[in-house]
Amino acid sequence: MIKALRLLLLPALLAAATGAALAQNPIKVGEFASLTGKEAAFGQSSHKGTLLAIEELNATGGALGRQFELITEDNQSKQGESATIVKKLISRDQVVALLGEVASGRSLEAAPIAQNYKIPMISPSSTNPRVTEMGSYIFRVCFIDPFQGTAMAKFAQKSLHLKKVALLTSVSSPYSVGLAKYFKETFAAIGGEITIEQKYSEGDKDFKAQLTAIKAAGVDGIFVPGYYTEAALISKQARELELTFPIFGGDGWEAPQLIEIGGKAMKGTYYSTHYSPENSSPAVQNFVKKFRARFAGETPDAMAALGYDSAMVLADAIKRAGTTEGPKLRTAIAATKGYDGVTGKTTIDSHRNATKAAVVITVKDGAFKFVESITP
Repeated sequence: MIKALRLLLLPALLAAATGAALAQNPIKVGEFASLTGKEAAFGQSSHKGTLLAIEELNATGGALGRQFELITEDNQSKQGESATIVKKLISRDQVVALLGEVASGRSLEAAPIAQNYKIPMISPSSTNPRVTEMGSYIFRVCFIDPFQGTAMAKFAQKSLHLKKVALLTSVSSPYSVGLAKYFKETFAAIGGEITIEQKYSEGDKDFKAQLTAIKAAGVDGIFVPGYYTEAALISKQARELELTFPIFGGDGWEAPQLIEIGGKAMKGTYYSTHYSPENSSPAVQNFVKKFRARFAGETPDAMAALGYDSAMVLADAIKRAGTTEGPKLRTAIAATKGYDGVTGKTTIDSHRNATKAAVVITVKDGAFKFVESITP
């Protein structure tokens, strides 16, 4: 009878032991970001927001009785690195979910791998529509380029009163090519004219030839849907050629380095992004206060805010799922409705995208200033 009783109790004891061990194991979350290299400002900012969220979550008990462990890898802003890193995070580190990347091109590298392994991936700010089209496990917490391109086309016409615009696009960036397409379509549809189109590649430093051609075309503005390094250099060289009209772009401009590189040339430039630290809402001001306290007085930009929201949306889904099992966690993320974050309310639609408002920022007196908000 004693032997039979032991046999009956054994499964229960094993289950209890397994449950206790699981409760002590951390929830591993993988983050891949451009912490060094050409777009390091993006990755560092997003990482700080993500880290702040993870620290807050752990301070309040984590999730499912377990703490979070953030495993961060640097892709050095290099093509091809994100795929290698994500394979390592999934197979070796055994993460339950992925957070990344800021740049659409690097998210597109990682997404098929996450989809293949059935590991949910949430991009903080990759806006190219193709990212979430990679599969049912791929999500984002930001708006997408069809909206961003449309918003900036309307801003150019209605707020800047531009009629003839030049396009200066990075042909080596999926983000730049996509955003240019949507801007061009909308601007033409509402009566504007794309007078001239010029190209460049990521890493280029001399834009005088393209800008000289643009100057000869007689436009009254330039749309530059690229990243902050090139955008700053383009603006600087445009002013040297006495092009004084507005130069504007998208959320790829969002970085302190825009002003550091461009200096006074950034006066009269504009870009769309996901949030402004000047927003008076309690959620934003509380986030800004916490971020400054954690990171030596630094003011968080949109990438930091989206990094924070991506981690919080993931944690909320884990709690609702009651598990970190891939398929169930994926379903919980997809069911996210009205999550109240720093960058607004996040509702994941049927295409795994988030519908959000955009804000327009200008550079004035060497600082970023809020101009207006554009709702979908």
